[in-house]
This record gives sequence, structure tokens and C-alpha cells, in this order.
Amino acid sequence: IQNRWLVIMAAIAVGALGAWNFTRLPIDAVPDITNVQVQVNTVAPGYSPLEVEQRITFPIETAMGGLPKLDYTRSLSRYGLSQVTVVFKDGTDIYFARQLVNERIQQAKDKLPPGTETSMGPVSTGLGEIYMYAVEAKPGARRPDGTPYSATELRTVQDWIIKPQLRTVPGIVEVNTIGGYEKQFHVL
Repeated sequence: IQNRWLVIMAAIAVGALGAWNFTRLPIDAVPDITNVQVQVNTVAPGYSPLEVEQRITFPIETAMGGLPKLDYTRSLSRYGLSQVTVVFKDGTDIYFARQLVNERIQQAKDKLPPGTETSMGPVSTGLGEIYMYAVEAKPGARRPDGTPYSATELRTVQDWIIKPQLRTVPGIVEVNTIGGYEKQFHVL
């Protein structure tokens, strides 16, 4: 080697530059490698999965067709719930994507059955929906008057006790309720 000191100095400089850049790397235990997506949730009490698919999911998916930077859509139709996930190409601004989806939701509302509620999910990643649970009374549990707990009472426990407490846990963005019967008061 003719310029040994020059080669040694260059190797030390490259090593120091690499060590300095290594300290600046963002490190995450579970890196987010998901795509840009917006979730559209529609609550339709009393509808079967087939009815949800035909009357709610299909019109919403059709309305999302042709969006700029759209990659694909996927959907899930359950009892009383339609969930359409609109996936955009990498690099799309999430707020731009949400604005586009919101405009299409407003256009599609005329085609949806009355009594349905459509909303967008929170700004989150594809790793967001983690856990599903069921609220059930213990076997043999009874109300003070001796009658078993009804689906309406279990739904009330979910909406007014469990859901508010779960929302205070750090990292929980949203708690969705499916099933049971909402307690209603009719004033005549």
C-alpha cells in the first residue's frame, strides 16, 4: 500500500461516520410497515351479514372506486356492521386520503338504507385492530329481582362502564361495540 496513512484515515472517517449515523437511526420494537389506509365503519342494527354486504358494503366499495392513489379496497360484513378498508399507495398523505374518502361517503349516503350510521375510523395503522371480546354474565348470575341479565343490560354495561374505562388506557384509540340492544327511551 503506497498511501497507508491516507487509507487508515479514510477507514477511520468512514467508521466514525457510520457510528454517528447509527446513533441517529429510528429504532422501534415493532416497526410500522403497514400501508396508508382509511377505515369506513357503518352500523346497521338488525341486518344479517348478507344484507349488510348487499345494501351497505357494496355501495360503499363502489363509491370508493376511482379515488386518486387508490391501491385497493377490502371489506368485512358482520351482523349489524360493515367495515370497508380503503388502502392507498405508499407515500399518500393520510389526511388527504381521509378527505377523499369522506367526500365519497357523503355521496354514497343516499344509497344506504335509513337508520344506518357511517363513520370513519380513527387515524391509525393496519396494526390497530387488535382484540375482540364478548361481555357475558357469569353462569347463574341474576339481577337483584332474580331475572337473568338481558342483552340490553349487557350492552349498557359495555357502553357505560367498560368502554369509558378502556378508552383511558394509553394506546387505545377506539372501542367499537357490536351486538346487544341499545336501551331506548320513547317520550310520548
